[in-house]
Amino acid sequence: MSSSSTTTLPLCTNKSLSSSFTTNNSSFLSKPSQLFLHGRRNQSFKVSCNANNNVGEHDKNLDAVDRRNVLLGLGGLYGAANLAPLASASPIPPPDLKSCGVAHVKEGVDVSYSCCPPVPDDIDSVPYYKFPPMTKLRIRPPAHAADEEYVAKYQLATSRMRELDKDSFDPLGFKQQANIHCAYCNGAYKVGGKELQVHFSWLFFPFHRWYLYFYERILGSLINDPTFALPYWNWDHPKGMRIPPMFDREGSSLYDDKRNQNHRNGTIIDLGHFGKEVDTPQLQIMTNNLTLMYRQMVTNAPCPSQFFGAAYPLGTEPSPGMGTIENIPHTPVHIWTGDTPRQKNGENMGNFYSAGLDPLFYCHHTNVDRMWDEWKLIGGKRRDLSNKDWLNSEFFFYDENRNPYRVKVRDSLDSKKMGFSYAPMPTPWRNFKPIRKTTAGKLNTASIAPVTKVFPLAKLDRAISFSITRPASSRTTQEKNEQEEILTFNKIAYDDTQYVRFDVFLNVDKTVNADELDKAEFAGSYTSLPHVHGNNTNHVTSVTFTLAITELLEDIGLEDEDTIAVTLVPKVGGEGVSIESVEIKLEDC
Repeated sequence: MSSSSTTTLPLCTNKSLSSSFTTNNSSFLSKPSQLFLHGRRNQSFKVSCNANNNVGEHDKNLDAVDRRNVLLGLGGLYGAANLAPLASASPIPPPDLKSCGVAHVKEGVDVSYSCCPPVPDDIDSVPYYKFPPMTKLRIRPPAHAADEEYVAKYQLATSRMRELDKDSFDPLGFKQQANIHCAYCNGAYKVGGKELQVHFSWLFFPFHRWYLYFYERILGSLINDPTFALPYWNWDHPKGMRIPPMFDREGSSLYDDKRNQNHRNGTIIDLGHFGKEVDTPQLQIMTNNLTLMYRQMVTNAPCPSQFFGAAYPLGTEPSPGMGTIENIPHTPVHIWTGDTPRQKNGENMGNFYSAGLDPLFYCHHTNVDRMWDEWKLIGGKRRDLSNKDWLNSEFFFYDENRNPYRVKVRDSLDSKKMGFSYAPMPTPWRNFKPIRKTTAGKLNTASIAPVTKVFPLAKLDRAISFSITRPASSRTTQEKNEQEEILTFNKIAYDDTQYVRFDVFLNVDKTVNADELDKAEFAGSYTSLPHVHGNNTNHVTSVTFTLAITELLEDIGLEDEDTIAVTLVPKVGGEGVSIESVEIKLEDC
């Protein structure tokens, strides 16, 4: 979408505004599955900018929270001391639409238009969504391999969605669909008296899966094709490590001129991008990408808590902590694509409030969603969370007939039951365990300052190394299966309006070459995309960052060592990063 065509949506006022949408005269507004199987049906629905009713009380028949499930679901992130309070917590309910307010780009800067959706007149009676009957699965293809027939259909569907913006309150319009991400991610919604944030927690995967589900069905309805499926940006495979060609055609409905112009025309993507270009050969960038994928999907995500992110029951502060894939590659892909050189806030993909205005956003998140399925296929203890607060958390969406629905996390766990699947592609990262070592044997930890002398750290403005004692060494296979060894960074604080990234290495000192990640000693990275965090007026985020290191210690031969060396290498924003403490824990998987 060109900048010249961008317009702002009017803010809701006290004026009663109601629109009726009737689908009996428009075939492409009928629910695809029902049109395909049962012919046409009439459907009308009213929306208004204001509503006089309160949101209905959400599911009174929630399952009781079992203490064992809480422990398993959290993976020990909060420790036994916090078990009792969490056991009496509750799931995140759907947002209160009538209290939806102004979204924020950053401190002191509001989004210039309303990100709030139209409010149903009968808001107390919004039902739970039930999957419609289907004749076949929608198969999501890899974007780089799509043929021209598919591209033409996708362009047509997106064009028709953009045309719906003529009515700025049409919930199916392109801008209203983009506003969903803005409202859920930039502080417009409140739940339990706190801002709702679907990133940086265990809500990340299920929210975006539901979001893509309805977006995909809307596109299919607009071209009367119930089999239409979104493509996935296959950035985890060398053939897909560039902007897919269909999105890089100027004048197309899939093109957005608010992208980094230096990253067009087949430029290889850096899945660890942090806002600055690296002087690294393309082959090394692709190698780094596959290494990052292996670390994030395999090494650092052996348990559900590491993959999905920290627990976020009702009443807790937003943004408790990211899962591995949300951290990398999700965040760096946003940063790499967004137009940081020309746009003040990295628009469009480089900022949460505007990301949905780029059609590439949905293609990116489709591959993020694919990682959920791929992760479970790896095996071991990689499974969905069993915590009831997660399973019963809810969101609000409009379907392709403009009907409002509430949806639950528990209904999004099986993509095939939702009616879609992914065209298979090789996953070379699964066998890309780094084996090259920077150092031979154990680094001399006696020459490195102990962790207690380095932390608390006021700023990470240069590479630092420290030694740290492990809680146990020479663990048996059974002990490793029962508990994961977790390198934990407590209270990392930084300005959440800035880009942040730092890398972590084991058994090397601060002279390590941090541009070559395909080394056995590379443990992982922390990244952050500018965003709104909770009710903070100074926008200082405080998070806990964890890295699972059991496999890593085996690979570099440190299983029997009581003390190991850790090195942190800042890539961007380190001068504004402080860390209170670092420790190693043993946690239940």
